Amino acid sequence: MQDSGPLKALCEEAARAGGQELLAWRDRFSTREKSACDLVTDADLASQRAIRTLISREYPDHGFLGEESPDPQQLELPYCWVVDPLDGTTNYVHGFPCYAVSVAVVHKGELIAGAIFDPLAQECFIAERGKGSQLNGKSIRVSKTTQLHQALVAVSFPPSPQSDSPDILAFMKVSPICQAVRRTGSAALNLAYVACGRLDAHWANFIHSWDSAAGVLLVAEAGGVTASFAGGEDQVAQGDYCVASSQELFHEVQSVLHS
Repeated sequence: MQDSGPLKALCEEAARAGGQELLAWRDRFSTREKSACDLVTDADLASQRAIRTLISREYPDHGFLGEESPDPQQLELPYCWVVDPLDGTTNYVHGFPCYAVSVAVVHKGELIAGAIFDPLAQECFIAERGKGSQLNGKSIRVSKTTQLHQALVAVSFPPSPQSDSPDILAFMKVSPICQAVRRTGSAALNLAYVACGRLDAHWANFIHSWDSAAGVLLVAEAGGVTASFAGGEDQVAQGDYCVASSQELFHEVQSVLHS
């Protein structure tokens, strides 16, 4: 495997480039619907083009898996970039200030570097396998929370949730027990916030690889616990996850989610 330092640097550069496109397109994009609650904008596409141009210039032989080019077979290549050019599209469309760009790179199925950039807050979270996580150049760590009743947790819902969906059922089980629940509309930022201690736990069952790849690595490198939603080893190709700031909190969350 090549040195992952340049890959981490390119993750940040690409995420920032995508974020600049999102800022440039504010108030002048057109919107079309993939489904009633799942919007695509010209900004999504412009952000992904900017990201892909940078990556292709440096690594033309690498795979590319993005929200606007969802080809999971790309993950079978030795290196693959996993990109969400706009995580929180509905927030972006409505002017709600919670959206981000997520860029990660995978080597033979293992996450090795990633970045999440919030263009409004100008916060860039980056991680490199074995080298820790940072926010704007400063090291970050997960919180010290070990008990669910003390935890601020975040949930993610699918675009058109049904009353019996696992994510809705999980919300109903956990919300009476934890200190408070948040739903921001951006899985990437939820994961970044667990990594820096703003949130204590987060999970998602119906989610895509591009939503979660960079964020899961951020949490792991910040000292948190990462797994699949069901509690097994997290897999990039599957996308689903459950993360927590400590083993104790993780086990308590899992016991409630799957009770």
